[in-house]
Amino acid sequence: MSERPSRSILEALPPATLLETDNRRLIRGGVACMHDVETVREYVGYENQHQSRRWVLRMLADRAATLRESASEDGSAGSQTHGLY
Repeated sequence: MSERPSRSILEALPPATLLETDNRRLIRGGVACMHDVETVREYVGYENQHQSRRWVLRMLADRAATLRESASEDGSAGSQTHGLY
């Protein structure tokens, strides 16, 4: 199985780099590049351990919900995990 496209966001913009900023535009752009729930979960874990900003966690939760919804529409819901936290 090949590596998922969103894994590249972890390499190019790891949680420590993306979430160090308070710039909402940058964080929003990074979150938009996440294409699986597992990747989103890694950023949630980092944010919870460091700053626990509600607006960042909400943005990540919204992205995870969108990904789950898309997966269920595509019929691949079985590959997605349920529950972000």
